[in-house]
Order: sequence, then structure tokens, then C-alpha cells
Amino acid sequence: CQGSMKFVPNRPYSEPERVARKIVEIANGVEVVQDGRIYIELINGPFLFREKGTPDEYKAGLDLAIERGWLELDRSGTFVRFTQAGSDLFA
Repeated sequence: CQGSMKFVPNRPYSEPERVARKIVEIANGVEVVQDGRIYIELINGPFLFREKGTPDEYKAGLDLAIERGWLELDRSGTFVRFTQAGSDLFA
């Protein structure tokens, strides 16, 4: 019986690199508040609801963007800021 095999469609954001770049792109389109802060919900909302990404994809992408030095996450977890390297992606 071969009925146990399930088709899993290719997810557009299965690659953390692609997600990290999408997150940075979304963040670049958000209006910053004092001290260059970008509220995290202004990034995760569009990623999850408009782009149809999953929470796990978002977390992997955000972690990679931070690891690459494109964004820095405030210790409160409520906002990020672009680093120079992140800003340079749009120069």
C-alpha cells in the first residue's frame, strides 16, 4: 500500500537565507521611531500574514539576519535596529 506518502509543496520560505532577506526588506519599508527602532510586530505581521510564512520560518530568518549582523534585536525583544551592514544592503 503506497497511500502513506504525502505530497508536501515547496515552501517559498523554506530557506532561512531567503527569509532573512525578506525580513530585512520588510523592515526597510517600515517607518522607524526614535533611535532607529523598528517595532518587531511591524515585521512579523507582514511576514506571517501577507507573505504567508510560518512562525518557525520567521524565527529562523530573524535569527539568521541577526547572526549575519544585518539587524540587532533589543534585549526586550520588542524592536530591532538596522546595523551598518543591514543598511548597506539597501545602499
